[in-house]
Amino acid sequence: MNRSNYYEDLKILARQVRAENGLNSPRVTRTDLRRIYSKCDIQIDLWPYKFKNLRGAFFCDELGMTVMLAKDLPEDPKVFTMAHELKHYFKDRELGLSYCDLSNEDKPLEVGAEVFAAELLFPEADFIAHLNAMGIRVGKCSPATLVHLKHQTRTTLSYAGLAIKAERLDFAPRDTVTAFKGWKKLEEQLYGVAPWKARLASDGRRSRTS
Repeated sequence: MNRSNYYEDLKILARQVRAENGLNSPRVTRTDLRRIYSKCDIQIDLWPYKFKNLRGAFFCDELGMTVMLAKDLPEDPKVFTMAHELKHYFKDRELGLSYCDLSNEDKPLEVGAEVFAAELLFPEADFIAHLNAMGIRVGKCSPATLVHLKHQTRTTLSYAGLAIKAERLDFAPRDTVTAFKGWKKLEEQLYGVAPWKARLASDGRRSRTS
């Protein structure tokens, strides 16, 4: 298997899936993916138990097709995992079971699912166009750039996913934005605390003083 060609083919597939399902922006939601799952006759099983380092799994047997999702995943990782497992539906059904954890995350099968998911949620061409529109040149993308990008596009691709894409497309030097850890703090510095979070903090202060 030529890995580069394999990954490029998966990007093409992701763009085809976007076109066939009317996904025309970097904001792809759970509702969007549930609609695709329904069309593909994939059931979703929200698993209430915690598995260390396991976000989801794809099952295909005589009973049909099911994607297991960790119930308590935050929104962005849940959307990404749904997109990841969709690749296994299109390409790996004959395996019966596909899952990603620390034991196999570097295998082409799973790296390919990550590539597919990242392209499904935020295609490279759109990513480049948005950064160009922001006046960001090659090598000049910073963590703040990606916070502004996520705020402007409302993309469900996580900061980690945006950082990987920025470095792969040479908008940021290697191991710069992917090494950054303070995304939520930076987001609050640039755009303020989310209203729901501010209300919780305010309620907490009132309860301590009452």
